[in-house]
Amino acid sequence: MGQTLAEKIISAHTDGPVKAGDLCIAKVDVTAVQDGTGPLTISEFRKLGIAKPANPERMILFIDHATPSPRKELSNSHMVMRQFAKETGAVLSEGGTGVCHQRLVEQYVNPGEILCGADSHTCTSGALGAFATGMGSTDVAVASALGKTWLKVPQSYKIVVDGALRHGVYAKDLMLYLIGLIGADGATYKALEFTGSTIDNMSMSERFTLANMAVEAGAKCGLFATDEKTFAFLQSRHREYAFKKIQFDEDAEYERVINIDASLVVPMVSCPHTVDNVKPAKDLSDVKINQVFIGSCTNGRIEDLRIAAKILKKQKVHPDVRLIVAPASRDVMMQALREGIIEILTYVGASVIPPGCGPCVGVHAGILGDGEVCLSTQNRNFKGRMGNPEGKIYLSSPAVAAYSAVCGYIADPSEIL
Repeated sequence: MGQTLAEKIISAHTDGPVKAGDLCIAKVDVTAVQDGTGPLTISEFRKLGIAKPANPERMILFIDHATPSPRKELSNSHMVMRQFAKETGAVLSEGGTGVCHQRLVEQYVNPGEILCGADSHTCTSGALGAFATGMGSTDVAVASALGKTWLKVPQSYKIVVDGALRHGVYAKDLMLYLIGLIGADGATYKALEFTGSTIDNMSMSERFTLANMAVEAGAKCGLFATDEKTFAFLQSRHREYAFKKIQFDEDAEYERVINIDASLVVPMVSCPHTVDNVKPAKDLSDVKINQVFIGSCTNGRIEDLRIAAKILKKQKVHPDVRLIVAPASRDVMMQALREGIIEILTYVGASVIPPGCGPCVGVHAGILGDGEVCLSTQNRNFKGRMGNPEGKIYLSSPAVAAYSAVCGYIADPSEIL
């Protein structure tokens, strides 16, 4: 019997072949924490009585959730992380460098590796053909200290997407469509493995979006076979040496196969307060918005900002709407500056904030007022996610977000694209 992507990658990190359902001890290549989970990870690490991580150069500490720091308590947490990096040789990704998940794919994670991150959206790196999964701070502390972890090999769902996406429809719409189909807990502890002609034709940016939101269906990870686009992405980052061909076997056994006709997907929006509460954007024109956020680890890449700038150019943000834009990394910010995108967004009325998580986590920069509505390109709309349980969060693609910022209500960009 052949192997799924998850089985293949984990097997390469254990003493022998594994199959879904097996419990195993697996070698870990990379561990990652951010400023919300890092201090606890460090505290648990110190309790182990181990001086340094097993691979200090591959334990990455990201200051991204609250940067620049808005409160002294968070500043103190940042100090803990900086000191730990100095003492142990672990790598510090300083504030302003970008969101951990974007930075991981830009620089630190390679195809075929196992990444354990103390953040649920660690699964983003699965688009590179890595088994990337979120864990608790204690688990990541142990994985960092020992260079290995224990886990159960997940069952896999094969997500087959074929056909061409309509104009104005993007990976975010496809993922919201899938989550609406199977539910927010429809793939709990499963590996979502994406394939099909639509996936083959997607850019790496779009694949990152799909992998990023795998956890919103409860999945352990989101995985993609590697191909020429994976190689081209690594090459663009001067990391072509890290490319490895990883494919699922044709006779691999999947718990479930889900077939999707891409031509049926329309611009989608996730409504409060669960990600699987999805509706077509065209059906929500009665929803007035106060704030639009374009950014996050889901949709803060250069391709996303290009889409927003294309729609917003020669427009003006609606007077009742605040538009906030946060590039996912410093590299994205610099590219957007070179292309004139930041100038376009600023001219039409956007507030462009430093690379990082920004409003997504509700710590600073864009907290909602009571009863306010935000349309965001982030990945979660739980009550209180953006800092106020009295606010309402809708999720969409950058295209829906940008066009809605002009209209003042949730709007379908198919009207103009």
